[in-house]
Amino acid sequence: MPELTGFAAPPAHVRAVDFGHVLVLIDYRTGQVRGLLPAAAERFRTAARTGHVGSLSGRLADQLLTAGLLAPAPAAGPWPVTPAATVAASWGSTEHPAGTVRPGPVLTSALLGGSGALAVVAAVKAVGERGTAMNRVVRVVERAASTCRRPATPRQAEAAVRAVRAAGWCSPARTACLEESAAVLLLAARRLAVTWCHGIAADPVRLHAWVQTEDGAPVAEPESTLVYTPVLTIGGRHHRQP
Repeated sequence: MPELTGFAAPPAHVRAVDFGHVLVLIDYRTGQVRGLLPAAAERFRTAARTGHVGSLSGRLADQLLTAGLLAPAPAAGPWPVTPAATVAASWGSTEHPAGTVRPGPVLTSALLGGSGALAVVAAVKAVGERGTAMNRVVRVVERAASTCRRPATPRQAEAAVRAVRAAGWCSPARTACLEESAAVLLLAARRLAVTWCHGIAADPVRLHAWVQTEDGAPVAEPESTLVYTPVLTIGGRHHRQP
């Protein structure tokens, strides 16, 4: 465990997202997600205002340091905490789209392109330490986004997303959010840019990745995607590095 100096801060690859009733920490290097319930969340908020960890209980501070969600800092300073969009609790009465939906037909050439992009992202995720797979995928998306020269139109972006989803449907392995990463690569091969987004929503707490065009519209996504608070975005005019 890192030695506690009295000051600490989340590393650059860790984001804190505050829903009020729960505070969620996301590690974009390891993919680790941890939720702090009200009492622990309030202690975290207090510590975040100054960078002093005295307001954290010794046990909580030890746990966050050991998990790499906090790191000792040389001096005091506030921690960034992202306020999340909240909705009234539905107590289970609100439905959220889930599960897989068979994608519509795409041209063979598009399917081949989508398959290739999906294979690249899957290989990046598989080759290397399992605990840093998410970091490798994020870096590949960043490199692809950096090569783009002009924004993709909504039609071009939707065609790419549907191509990789069709390829994912045929894949024997679970692809999930890899599809959105692959769509960025597929478009980047033509120097076309979209924004890759990873966000979080509550009731229940859940994570989701999607791509959006220059006008900020999610591509081939249900309306429920709008309840997610973007935590990490890559590409476009709102690029933020972890």
